[in-house]
Amino acid sequence: MKYRSPTSESCGVQAVLMLLGLGFMGILVALPMAVIFVEAFRQGWQTYRDALVNPQALSAIRLTLLISAIAVPLNVLFGLAASWAIAKFDFVGKRLLITFIDLPFSVSPVISGLIYVLLFGANGYFGEWLDAHDVQIIFAVPGLVIATIFVTFPFVARELIPLMEEQGTEEEEAAIMLGASGFRTFLSVTLPNIKWGLLYGVLLCNARAMGEFGAVSVVSGHIRGHTDTIPLHVEILYNEYNFVAAFAVASILTMLALVTLLLKSLIEFKFAREIRAQKG
Repeated sequence: MKYRSPTSESCGVQAVLMLLGLGFMGILVALPMAVIFVEAFRQGWQTYRDALVNPQALSAIRLTLLISAIAVPLNVLFGLAASWAIAKFDFVGKRLLITFIDLPFSVSPVISGLIYVLLFGANGYFGEWLDAHDVQIIFAVPGLVIATIFVTFPFVARELIPLMEEQGTEEEEAAIMLGASGFRTFLSVTLPNIKWGLLYGVLLCNARAMGEFGAVSVVSGHIRGHTDTIPLHVEILYNEYNFVAAFAVASILTMLALVTLLLKSLIEFKFAREIRAQKG
């Protein structure tokens, strides 16, 4: 029986499949992104600029950057620790830890935000104690940070765990046998080996942190100028029929998505080239 390659379809079939894929991506991805910029600049550059320099828009941008600046480094620390433990050691509860890491992927962001309201809200389990000590979490920046950390913490760990498992422990064991400390081994051996995976995870984590809507919408209280992030501010502007301003602010997240895509491609290219260099 003659062997047939799975990629030996006729040129016509290949062309149809490519057109279907490109058409699907064009309708669902490229076209909506183009519409955002068209609507954002519908009334000219000055109107676009005014929408971005509006005090409430600037407040939303600053708050979004602040939340990402807190959530992403914390998720990096957690992701490094969790992936190091899971990939390099066997311990009781390992499968349970992996399950908890995947939990935000299976829980609706809105539900996760509601859980924090039930825990830290005025009528929540810890609400009375927090109120007595003048600590506000819900409808304040701490609540936004906590909700964002929850929905984004799997990204770094999920990028690093399979990478570390594939690399094994031989190099770390050799470094330790030569007298290197655990911390020195991590900095000199482990970290260089996972740098591209780590950067990729940070990139995805940051993009999700800036674009998160569901969880932060529940815990924010929509206090304009105080707890509104960029996605929440876009929703408010759209509900007020201020469409040009809404699309103008939304274009910030769209440009973030484009930058994320370009950096993702660059990281994948660098990683593939490094792998080829090691094999060659």
